[in-house]
Amino acid sequence: MQTPAPAKLELTGRPAAPGSALGPIVEIATPRPGKRAAGDPAHESAALLAAIGGAMAEIDALSTKIKGTGADMLEFQSAMLADDALHAPALADIAGGAPADAAWLGAVGAQIEEYQAAGDAYFRARASDLVDLRDRVLRRLNGVTRPTQLAVTGILAADDLTPSQFLEADWTEGSGIMLAAGSSASHAAVLARARGVPMVVGLGHLPISGHEMAMIDGASGKVVLSPGAGEQALYASYRAGAEARRQIERAASAKPATTRDGTPISVLVNIAGPADLAMIDPTTCDGIGLFRTELMFRDGKPLPDEETQYRAYRGCLEWAGERPVTIRTLDIGGDKPIRGLTVAGESNPFLGTRGIRLMLMRPDIFRVQLRALARAAVHGQLKVMLPMVTLPAELDETQRLLEDAIAGLAREGIASRRPHIGIMVEVPAAAIMAGSFASAAFFSIGSNDLTQYVMAASRDTPAVASLNEGAPDAVIRLIAETVAAAGALGIDVSLCGDMASDSRLLEPLLATGLRSFSVAPAALGRVKAALSRLAIGGSDGQA
Repeated sequence: MQTPAPAKLELTGRPAAPGSALGPIVEIATPRPGKRAAGDPAHESAALLAAIGGAMAEIDALSTKIKGTGADMLEFQSAMLADDALHAPALADIAGGAPADAAWLGAVGAQIEEYQAAGDAYFRARASDLVDLRDRVLRRLNGVTRPTQLAVTGILAADDLTPSQFLEADWTEGSGIMLAAGSSASHAAVLARARGVPMVVGLGHLPISGHEMAMIDGASGKVVLSPGAGEQALYASYRAGAEARRQIERAASAKPATTRDGTPISVLVNIAGPADLAMIDPTTCDGIGLFRTELMFRDGKPLPDEETQYRAYRGCLEWAGERPVTIRTLDIGGDKPIRGLTVAGESNPFLGTRGIRLMLMRPDIFRVQLRALARAAVHGQLKVMLPMVTLPAELDETQRLLEDAIAGLAREGIASRRPHIGIMVEVPAAAIMAGSFASAAFFSIGSNDLTQYVMAASRDTPAVASLNEGAPDAVIRLIAETVAAAGALGIDVSLCGDMASDSRLLEPLLATGLRSFSVAPAALGRVKAALSRLAIGGSDGQA
């Protein structure tokens, strides 16, 4: 007798990557390597180190096939594996008689628990990287065949998903991800957003037994198992509409951005590094509005020297041609710690020594970057942006350090030019007192931090995340005051945070007087198309 199909079941999780997907459920189970028998400590130590070396080789081989954000994450994992602090406890347990796999599992498991229990969402999200490394080494220790590349042709269901599992999978059109655990701040979620794969996390136990199909909405966090004809028809309609919108956005991306009433708008792109530029046509944007240089600084790896930084900055300027390139100085601290550089043990690192505060405390590091920037300025229209500025004195001190760097380069006979120095307006004090930064060449509003500081609510804490959604009135008011202050000073102002990439927020942002936005590269067409439907002072159709 045929088993009846299960009834439709709706689940609610947390949104991690937008978009909708409908397809067969593809389940992947957590790998469970076998166990080794205890052996000679010297042999077991050698086996563990060989497994670690083999795992690093796997990661390095995968990174050669990946570009952009994924390659950065694999470099982070490789650096973690190379860190003696990760495997020293396991080697100590082996010396005491433990088999290599049990020692590795215990040592890394303890660190995973520490990360998962951390108060900082950044560290909680990094736990998945450690799980990835743990399992990769265990597989090699116990001779478990490495899984082949998974072709995902539907909705992948799993307890969690590691970054390398995402990168090793072949994501076909219409695929999606639903996870029992997971985090919207995890590396896998970042990759899913970059690749356009809808993702829902935090669903709890996945009751998928007997269900063959699933439909997910990565924007709302909704999942439907065994969707009925009505849901499937709705999804088909949504997909047809989405394809029509993509055609419009592709056409819009090739044109200069203007509002419906003909007001020109500057639309630039945010990048993590020169590798991102390979997939961006420079004619589709007005330049680079944010280059996050901190992503060149890897936790556990040597700091990039002056020549390395200079080449990266020069590459961006040459790509942009006559268009402006805004490079942000090192913005570490908070959710981006670098061992040996950021201050360890701060009770609240988001309100601690980060951004320009840290750089002025470490002029040895800052001077190297300023020299590289001054050298690169010869090759284009360079603007240098200072993060986490709170007081005009921080800008003044940076200007002095830059002058010293340029003078030093001149004495050495090295060509340089003084770039324009501006500030990132993301601290409420800077927004309130924007008129006191008359010596800044420009303002760039960082809406992400500005919003969470104004609303006193972390973006990564689910219980209060709703306070950061949309465009809170208090934040819009501060943005408007910042734009007005910039106008009174006669300096340019732009917005480079996530708000700029959200087409639903463009109308209130235009109302503040903003006429320049820096967006994620994937949002270029969407933002330009939305602007074309808006008029200064009113809208026409849904943005």
